[in-house]
Amino acid sequence: MSIWHDPVSLMSGALADALLAARLLAHSPAPLGGLCLHGGGPAADRVLAALAALMPPGTPFRRLPGHIDEQRLCGGTDIAASLAAGRLVRQRGLLEEAAGGVLVVPMAQRLRPDVAGRVAQAMDGTGDQAGAFLLVLLDDGAPGDERPPAVLMERIAFDLCLATVRPADLAMPLPLPWPRRGEGAVLPALDDAARGALAATADALGIASMRPQLQACAAACAHAALMGAAVVGHPDAEIAARLVLSPRATQVPPEAGAPPPEPPPAPPPDARAEEPTAGDADGESATSDIPEALVVEAARAAIPPDVLDRMAAGLGRQARGSGGGAGRRMRSARRGRPLAARPGTPGGGVRLALVDTLRAAIPWQPLRRDDPAPEGAGPIRFRRDDLRVRRFEERSMTVTVFCVDASGSTAMSRLAEAKGAAELILAQAYVKRSDVAVVAFHGEGAELLLPPTRSLTRAKRALAALPGGGGTPLASGLALARQVGDAVGARGATPLLVFLTDGSANLALDGTRGRARAQDDALFAARAIATAGHDAVVIDISARPRPEAARLADAMCARYLPLPCADARALHAAVAVAAAGPGARA
Repeated sequence: MSIWHDPVSLMSGALADALLAARLLAHSPAPLGGLCLHGGGPAADRVLAALAALMPPGTPFRRLPGHIDEQRLCGGTDIAASLAAGRLVRQRGLLEEAAGGVLVVPMAQRLRPDVAGRVAQAMDGTGDQAGAFLLVLLDDGAPGDERPPAVLMERIAFDLCLATVRPADLAMPLPLPWPRRGEGAVLPALDDAARGALAATADALGIASMRPQLQACAAACAHAALMGAAVVGHPDAEIAARLVLSPRATQVPPEAGAPPPEPPPAPPPDARAEEPTAGDADGESATSDIPEALVVEAARAAIPPDVLDRMAAGLGRQARGSGGGAGRRMRSARRGRPLAARPGTPGGGVRLALVDTLRAAIPWQPLRRDDPAPEGAGPIRFRRDDLRVRRFEERSMTVTVFCVDASGSTAMSRLAEAKGAAELILAQAYVKRSDVAVVAFHGEGAELLLPPTRSLTRAKRALAALPGGGGTPLASGLALARQVGDAVGARGATPLLVFLTDGSANLALDGTRGRARAQDDALFAARAIATAGHDAVVIDISARPRPEAARLADAMCARYLPLPCADARALHAAVAVAAAGPGARA
């Protein structure tokens, strides 16, 4: 009997896909792992309610708060109960409580790496708190912000966006109850044709990991079981490719009419393989014929728009880091986000973690009761190895220093686009509460138009008043940018130098004219930036890419971005890519 008798067929694709993913998860929880929902709100609550209705009665649902500590996550010693009972009393952790159920992670894009690692260990069945559970990641971030940890995204099958869900979809009733997988139910067979089609689709989308392929095979089998089929067919493979493989695409597959690559030379014919045996004939008749091209085209059509944007920006193959404005992580002994305590001796600004010290000492008390203790000592026997100290992590502020080439050659071509791009980046930096500074070089030298500030109005006013024309004192601009970066670093912040220039120079550091001397001084100043260790980006804004700008970027160990045909928004996207990656350096 078909289960597609519902108003889901009238819903938008985003919510219908999410509800279908919930059905597949409830049917095959172990091989699929879970799902990630981008764009929270009522739509995410709707999917969670559907998943809860699909799970067996009494299934535990647990939420993982972002501020959770190691003790609550993994369990350990119950200090109060142990002190009262005079013996070791252990308490359960959240991962142990969620075993066999569903673990929901709100604001997953802000999840700490250590917590994500513990959750991944539990999902893999390793560690002290191993237990099978479905993982639901709720990503409330805006496009371009941080993404959930890659170590968890790799272990869940579905990555869905609910930003396009219509209000009318939320008003439709859910067609409950939905069928669940019965005890001892056998999954449909997945033949070589279906497995090969999914593998070819993953290869065409540029997916190198084997996990998504295995998850796609499991999703195809679960969908065929829901449809009451005995063998995985073409629609099942298409749905698995659309839901599992398409969101993980790192490249766009070629069009269906594109010429295929040259096949490898065929091996010499084998006389023994000319006539198939009876077993081979039976095997061919039992398999389904799934065309790989159709599955690839279905996955290609379902690639989400944000994935296409990321691939166009060059981020398809790298994990999204903390976007511009996040700054570097630094360990601190006094302030910031608390981290797990570590063994150590308090003093010199390092404070004692009393609760963690008690947790470390209590399990050893039965062995220490006979130890001699000074008069007046309490019931707990401490040793130096039990001491734990507090740790914190804080992020340094990011200061984006824009170095704009306002010389005559740039003013005639791309100065307007450079100003527009700088204004867009300034607005984004204002939202992220990071500082910005503007350096301009033209005429006879360079000047600091705007010192580091968060005032968007001052920054726009400084850019609007920026004149164009004159010579190109590129070396002076690089030297001033390095000085600003040094001052920013001395205050504990992280500078990011963004140069909008064509790379040509005709004015040396001492003010003399001459292209050869000016280029040598510019390269010398660029090497000084590399020696200082500042992250930098060189955006070639000339009408055609110039070798001077590429040599400049190479000298300062910066990322080079030639944008010969770009407007202000393209320049803004290029800087965002450089700030969002694992580092601005190439």
